[in-house]
Amino acid sequence: MNDFIAGRSCPLDYQYRPEELAAMAEVFSCEVLYVVGGLYGNPFALQAVEQLAEKEPGARVVFNGDFHWFDADQDWFTWIQEGVEAFDALAGNVEKELGRATADAGCGCAYPESVDQAVVARSNRIHQRLKEQLPKEDQLLENLRSLPLFMKVRVGDRPVALVHGDATSLAGWGFDREGIDEPDRRASIQSWLQAAEVDAFASSHTCQPVCRRYPEGVVINNGAAGMPNFADGLYGVVTRIATQPGLLEPLYQTEYQGLYYQALPLHFDAQAWQEWFLDAWPEGSDAWLSYWQRISQGTGVKLSA
Repeated sequence: MNDFIAGRSCPLDYQYRPEELAAMAEVFSCEVLYVVGGLYGNPFALQAVEQLAEKEPGARVVFNGDFHWFDADQDWFTWIQEGVEAFDALAGNVEKELGRATADAGCGCAYPESVDQAVVARSNRIHQRLKEQLPKEDQLLENLRSLPLFMKVRVGDRPVALVHGDATSLAGWGFDREGIDEPDRRASIQSWLQAAEVDAFASSHTCQPVCRRYPEGVVINNGAAGMPNFADGLYGVVTRIATQPGLLEPLYQTEYQGLYYQALPLHFDAQAWQEWFLDAWPEGSDAWLSYWQRISQGTGVKLSA
């Protein structure tokens, strides 16, 4: 496996067109939708999602990829898998590559050139460790391989697209916070919304929360449910899309065509999660080097949309 290409490449079967979303039937309809990206194997965040959904009977929950990552232990992996299977789910690059026989794409993250190669190499090794301990069950592999790349649902009377990456690729970075306000990117997003014939794209993948409203619709990326996202606390973020405001005060929100698009804090037991993480990924391990500062201290990003 070429370590430079692996982790940066984008396999052909990751690609799709926004017009495919326009043509597909809506999978379900609801009044309240939670979109949960980047759980990363955090069992305490999974419990928090379950508790959040219980507060709104009838709410639908979709895990839009990368719900596995740090859970490199068979029992832990199975716990996360079974918890997610109680809801709806899409594939992230982590799940897509777990179900693949070869490891040519590494973690499948399709990291841009701006990401240091050491980070890419560590991600490839984290994924390889996860894959090596994957429970050898045919049904589990089939469940991972059958996860869809995208989904269209109806919230209230409005169409919403759920993706892991962006409007054209499972591992696309088109909704990355760092470039979302560039004129060319803005033009692409507006054209994607029109081509997909949806009001919004809800994504994760880049691990950086962001929300933007355009004349054509909304892009909302929850960043990570299973890790801190901002400088003000050690909580995750989930997306809530609904016809009415919820019980929790959102971190930020926007409205479009009668729907509320909200970023909600996902409060889990941060201390318990840190202890759990260190037991599997001690100081000096690949995951510790890449993620421990974020897990233990949060990020340097000030809370904003």
